[in-house]
Amino acid sequence: MRIAIPKETHPGEKRIPITPAHAKRLCAMGADVVVESGMGVGSGFTDSEYTEAGATIATDRNELFRSADLLLRLRKPQLEEIGLMKRGAIHISYLDPFNERGLVNALKDAGITAISMEMIPRTTRSQKMDALSSQANLAGYVMVIQAATYLPRIFPMMMTPAGTLKPANVFVIGAGVAGLQAIATAKRLGARVTAFDTRPVVAEQVRSVGAKFLEIDLGETGQTADGYAKELTQEQVAKQRQAQKDVIAKSDVVITTAQVFGRKPPVLITKDMIEGMAPGSVIVDMAAETGGNVEGSVPNEVVEWAGVTIIGRGNLAGEVARDASQMYSANLFNLVEDNWCKENHLFLVDFSDDILSGCIITHGGEVTNTTIRKILEEGH
Repeated sequence: MRIAIPKETHPGEKRIPITPAHAKRLCAMGADVVVESGMGVGSGFTDSEYTEAGATIATDRNELFRSADLLLRLRKPQLEEIGLMKRGAIHISYLDPFNERGLVNALKDAGITAISMEMIPRTTRSQKMDALSSQANLAGYVMVIQAATYLPRIFPMMMTPAGTLKPANVFVIGAGVAGLQAIATAKRLGARVTAFDTRPVVAEQVRSVGAKFLEIDLGETGQTADGYAKELTQEQVAKQRQAQKDVIAKSDVVITTAQVFGRKPPVLITKDMIEGMAPGSVIVDMAAETGGNVEGSVPNEVVEWAGVTIIGRGNLAGEVARDASQMYSANLFNLVEDNWCKENHLFLVDFSDDILSGCIITHGGEVTNTTIRKILEEGH
């Protein structure tokens, strides 16, 4: 089976799908691994490292797509790339299937087996393949580093002959994977940290990394079977905003990570709340690219409102591309290895597998994922 790994072309993307170490392991499994020339450059890997691992280097991108049995990617494919793939080929990458209806239909019509890394179910067995979590972990770290860069003061308490500097107050909204890492990183830097999440079950996790959990009675909330926060009602969002207003006003840094899988994120910080913060304060909006938790945040930009810096940069994990690539590469490799037939050196598409059945979007000219198929039908 020929496994092709094309170069990422999204502007500013330095992460890569497969490192030389994992390319070597794919070759050892009996795969014919072909890497597009220059694929690893963004994360500091050379073509020679891939050839030493046993892969071959391709200079013709179109031919790479045409000859591939299995494509391993980071970003979703372009429509013209789908037209190059042979019918029956397998494509694994992020796909954003809830929003990319045209892309899903194109993959279906081309007879591509499309596997979405976002749709890997959150189970114990699938943790080693969970790219959303691995990248969110790094994003949580990066958000704190960005906030520290823009904040005109230090995070830790410091006692000096010139006087004592108080620790910065950091408020993290959303204590999922990214939020917990943000909390832990801010604590390591010496900040005083408070956090909130709509899922009461995570309160103990917040306290375990040294932060104070803000108690807000929103009535019935909770999480989905996959561990995601359930969407709040408008009344619950309003109640959350009001309860958080005083904490936000006293915070030097606010980090928002609240996202609802497959839907527009809730706006949790309004402009009047921003105006209540001290000039020089910083807000980091992790959800800026998908609609934003913060009123006034701009995707991929740093803006200012009422003296408060609002960071809306996307691709946060890409800021630490080498480590992000290493983690994503491990996620991809584990998915391939878990479904690899050692006798025939093939990736087996098995719908009875509890992981594959949840993340295969299209196969055999059909949209096989029931959730995505329902969304497409409703769109007509």
